[in-house]
Amino acid sequence: MSNFDFSGLTPNLILDAIESLGIRVDSGLLALNSYENRVYQFLDEDKKRYVAKFYRPMRWSKKQIQEEHDFAIELAEHEIPVVPPLSFSGATLHTHEDFLFTVFDSVGGRQFEADDLDQLEWMGRFIGRMHSVAKSQTFQHRLALDTATHIIEPIATLQNSQLIPTNLHQAFFTILEQVAKQAEQQFTQHDTIRLHGDCHAGNILWRDGPTFVDLDDCRSGPAIQDLWMMLSGDRQQQLVQLDTLLEAYEEFCSFDMSQLTLIEPLRAMRMIHYMAWLSTRWQDPAFPKAFPWFADQKYWEQQILSLKEQLSALNEPALTLNFP
Repeated sequence: MSNFDFSGLTPNLILDAIESLGIRVDSGLLALNSYENRVYQFLDEDKKRYVAKFYRPMRWSKKQIQEEHDFAIELAEHEIPVVPPLSFSGATLHTHEDFLFTVFDSVGGRQFEADDLDQLEWMGRFIGRMHSVAKSQTFQHRLALDTATHIIEPIATLQNSQLIPTNLHQAFFTILEQVAKQAEQQFTQHDTIRLHGDCHAGNILWRDGPTFVDLDDCRSGPAIQDLWMMLSGDRQQQLVQLDTLLEAYEEFCSFDMSQLTLIEPLRAMRMIHYMAWLSTRWQDPAFPKAFPWFADQKYWEQQILSLKEQLSALNEPALTLNFP
């Protein structure tokens, strides 16, 4: 089985996998918006709504997935609103026909609005609570957020990609190397904790407050990683948002202000990692359908401009706050 092959994941296999846990499916399978894994919502015979998640083959080991599950359960036990995997016969991770899968309760809600300062304040408290628990122990199997996984390896992937137009190679890789070099220099050592890792609006549902629905990218790294993606707009807007987030965060967990220097390096690392991720997954038929623009000349021209803007951002003074 290749690292992108979901071709064997047929509707009958999915139903058989779910029913192997003793759940009787009484509806169709509604595919939810997920590209890295395959996620389906369904009703059981009692009309209870569930979500089944089938993990991308060969992406995570069983130990890495189990550590994700254990982290979610630990957070839920501390009354932090996450959706933990359900346990069947004492296990949360299951195997059927070589596919690893798990089942969750289905929860509803609307998308978190990052420009709403009241919601942002709530998120600051939420993440502060999450990090206060996360600091209590460390991951043993999950990856770390570092320059190897988010700069060096992704650039190697892009250098071997056939999707970047030949006429843009020199311009693209010249600015990419400049951004990478600057980001590596600025990504200095800081204390690391267990993180959500991919804390953006798409992974947060809002229903009488926030709920995390996905810890698939949890890893070790600096605390600022779970905060910076909520910042948007110009520098002044970001300062107001950051002040709101961190004042609420520090009600539950102390924050090292020196980590603010990591925001732009982390943004650069995410940009590089994202391009390489799309390139790596391009052989999965779902990706050309969902991201048809990725192979277009215009996309790579825009990436060159975005990288130039990011290089400028890396050369600007870091955001700073003066907390008492």
